[in-house]
Amino acid sequence: MLIVPVKEGEAIEKALKKFKKKFEKTGVVKELRERSKFIKPSIVYREGKKKAIYKLQMQKAEEGL
Repeated sequence: MLIVPVKEGEAIEKALKKFKKKFEKTGVVKELRERSKFIKPSIVYREGKKKAIYKLQMQKAEEGL
């Protein structure tokens, strides 16, 4: 549960902005979107492999400079 303390005389817009930022940091919406569709484990594995290869190439390119 998110709690945003509102100080005396503080604008409600500022408190709402704090709430939105905290809510975004929790990652609830992102996780909800990921769970809304099923992705086969083989595809998840393949995407992870592609990311690892990309990161490795970027590291090698950075070292080469």
